[in-house]
Amino acid sequence: MNVIYPLAVPKGRRLCCEVCEAPAERVCAACTVTYYCGVVHQKADWDSIHEKICQLLIPLRTSMPFYNSEEERQHGLQQLQQRQKYLIEFCYTVAQKYLFEGKYEDAVPAALHSLRFRVNLYGLSSVELVPAYLLLAEASLGLGRIIQAEEYLFQAQWTVLKSTDCSNATHSLLHRNLGLLFIAKKNYEEARYHLANDIYFASCAFGTEDIRTSGGYFHLANIFYDLKKLDLADTLYTKVSEIWDAYLNNHYQVLSQAHTQQMDLLGELFENDTGLDEAQEAEAIRILTSILKIRESTADKAPQKTIFVLKILVMLYYLMMNSSKAQEYGMRALNLAEEQQLDVHEQSTIRELLTLISTEDHPIT
Repeated sequence: MNVIYPLAVPKGRRLCCEVCEAPAERVCAACTVTYYCGVVHQKADWDSIHEKICQLLIPLRTSMPFYNSEEERQHGLQQLQQRQKYLIEFCYTVAQKYLFEGKYEDAVPAALHSLRFRVNLYGLSSVELVPAYLLLAEASLGLGRIIQAEEYLFQAQWTVLKSTDCSNATHSLLHRNLGLLFIAKKNYEEARYHLANDIYFASCAFGTEDIRTSGGYFHLANIFYDLKKLDLADTLYTKVSEIWDAYLNNHYQVLSQAHTQQMDLLGELFENDTGLDEAQEAEAIRILTSILKIRESTADKAPQKTIFVLKILVMLYYLMMNSSKAQEYGMRALNLAEEQQLDVHEQSTIRELLTLISTEDHPIT
């Protein structure tokens, strides 16, 4: 990470920090189009997202070249728009991944980039800004900045209210984040109301058994668990587990059937794949390991439920090509099945999983 310091600013021009919009004193030496108030914010942005998009910013933040015709100019504008759309989604996914991993500080710069690209492309009042506002709200909640989270959520709500074409998926995300806000404020009645709406809108958008709907069930289960309503929490945790099991098992079955062939239709080595992006994989890990921790605390009462979650994690890590993690959870499932003297078929199923994993030589990711 190199810098030019102090920054020479042309008279009458105000350059702002990429992170906080304070007057800039530094510039990224690699792209020379990104400015910072100081080394702290430069490092924060670099570690979060800037290293990944540094060179992609240059054509967006420099003057367009001279074009010989209107056709060439329109083509150039379309290319810039496509670049911005790519960066919107890329920065959004990176920020989401940080959130699911609990890296809230790292999520902020990436989410801010996604928001700025959205503003540049769609304008200040577009509903397309809402997902970025929600990322920033969730990061603020994770950092304990409730007032700031409320401000971002107010912006998101206001934008949705003004919109006539807001999707069910966006409504779902808004209610989920409002639910998280009220959980943080210990207002469980309001939280339950918003999470119920999250589940409704997600079900309309994706279906009741979709992994994108499962997050609402999971957060609702956490509320019931905190309120000691363990039967309700158990039912919802089971539903979340079943949704992820159905999704991952579908991918696992396809791969296990193709495993004997070792080659796909193009003649290339068949690779494992979850069908998820990095943020969704991080969400799956967070949800399933959280449920596992709760299941293990009562494993003596219902060991089958603990083994069920362990087997889901085995499939997840197997599909992520992380053999060591898959084997770790597989052995834990087998040891518990043997310790609790569960039926032979259950133990045989786990052994088959472990055998399949051990025969593959995938790099750990």
